[in-house]
Amino acid sequence: MSTLNDAKGEIQRADHLLFVTLKYTRTIDVMKSVIARLANAYDNAIIHALEVLKKKKKFKQIPLTPVSRAELLRDLYKKDIIILDAMNTYFFLRKVAKAEYTKKEEFRKNVTLTVMHNEEVIEVNIKVLEEYYNKTKEFIDYINEKFK
Repeated sequence: MSTLNDAKGEIQRADHLLFVTLKYTRTIDVMKSVIARLANAYDNAIIHALEVLKKKKKFKQIPLTPVSRAELLRDLYKKDIIILDAMNTYFFLRKVAKAEYTKKEEFRKNVTLTVMHNEEVIEVNIKVLEEYYNKTKEFIDYINEKFK
């Protein structure tokens, strides 16, 4: 299925942005691009899982919006901790990608993207971004194994 390959492609692009481009530029724009790529990878993996489930007649139609697709997958796998955690991360990444943000120490070692999320200040630095990247990669591998 091409959607799983699309997800893997997004991960590769995020990998390059995170470990090569960001290393030299240290800009918020690159960080936001990594976050957007990770969210796209989640969305493509979710579509892949739903396509497999649709073929097994678990539901009739794949929703058109990314949020409703993720909610459908979450509802179908309420007891699967990995999918539930991944959906929470996905919703969070989408919110961070669209939120108003401020820059801190741009072009320096400790470049930080700061956003407001649920009345809470969240700071995303390179280390946190790597954690999101690793979570996304694990989710794609999990979807690859679970929905062949």
